[in-house]
Amino acid sequence: MSDHLKAPNAAGLLHLRGEALHKGEPIAPPITPASMFHLPGDPEPGLAVYGRNGNPTWEITEAALGFLEDAPALLFPSGMAALSAALMAVLKAGDRLLLPADGYYVSRRFGETFLARFGVTVEARPTARLGEGGFEGVAAVLIESPSNPGLDLVDIAAVTAAVRAAGAVSIVDNTTMTPFGQRPLALGADIVVASDTKAPGGHSDLLMGHVSSQDEGLMARVREWRSMSGAIPSAFDAWLLHRSLETLELRFERMCDNAEAIAARLATHPKVRALRYPGLASDPGQALARAQMRRPGFLIGLTLESREAAERFIATCALITPATSFGGVHTSAERRARWGDDVATGFVRLAVGTEPLEPLWTAIDAALP
Repeated sequence: MSDHLKAPNAAGLLHLRGEALHKGEPIAPPITPASMFHLPGDPEPGLAVYGRNGNPTWEITEAALGFLEDAPALLFPSGMAALSAALMAVLKAGDRLLLPADGYYVSRRFGETFLARFGVTVEARPTARLGEGGFEGVAAVLIESPSNPGLDLVDIAAVTAAVRAAGAVSIVDNTTMTPFGQRPLALGADIVVASDTKAPGGHSDLLMGHVSSQDEGLMARVREWRSMSGAIPSAFDAWLLHRSLETLELRFERMCDNAEAIAARLATHPKVRALRYPGLASDPGQALARAQMRRPGFLIGLTLESREAAERFIATCALITPATSFGGVHTSAERRARWGDDVATGFVRLAVGTEPLEPLWTAIDAALP
């Protein structure tokens, strides 16, 4: 099996902290809500100095994320904080940034609203055609595969190799997949970013993100940006994320199992006008999904006949939570056109949760107009 298709070591993750414990220490990590640390004399490398520069609870959670990514990881207070840190570490005035035209709309808005004001030229291409036109003269390329919300795929290995050959930096947003579904660094990405608010947190009760890379220089700049900008997480939220990471593999597998079964049933449902799910044989990205993803994920894109039909489906399904995020234990959905995404007015992003399959399908089927 190719390295990028091997699952992270879930058993090793569960016992990662225990490997360094001394007799009598707690198995669960402590929360360290500290802004100041005891610091007589001169500072020493590796010691906590000030709460904006480091925190023991962050470090425990970063070690777990780094174990999953197989690369050093740094925590941030949201996915967008992580992405903006990666971009600010890479870009300077006069650079060109290439974004997915069909990717997460806040990433595009950040580029167009803020980076452009500092002299960065922001360009966009559709995910499925990201490699068309090459990457000469581009400083950084942001990749989403699957794209959010349309679920288009791009060949990550081919694109990141072409980006590197052009002298640019590739940044893959792996929020939709987690390391258990897809490993962009093993496919050649320079940097991976993710919103851990989604499936890694998994319980809809925290905001968090991370940046990971094998490039020490890039990570040093990301760390410096975090410290100087103050884009730091709370110790309590870092602790919550650590607790959630220990069940991520279980939750992710259940969500993907559910999504695969439900997508297959939706594909033949008379009320569904169009369906996107990379695990379906009928999906245009299915071959690529099999080549670079361990699982097809837990997101399904379904198009109903109208805006009204989509809203009625979301509102009446007993086991769907109407929400604008995804990755929680509860199945959630939203009509993405309401945010201006370039999708049909009846397009629904369905984020499948961990409910038992048959009750969940019964509720979905009953709510389809």
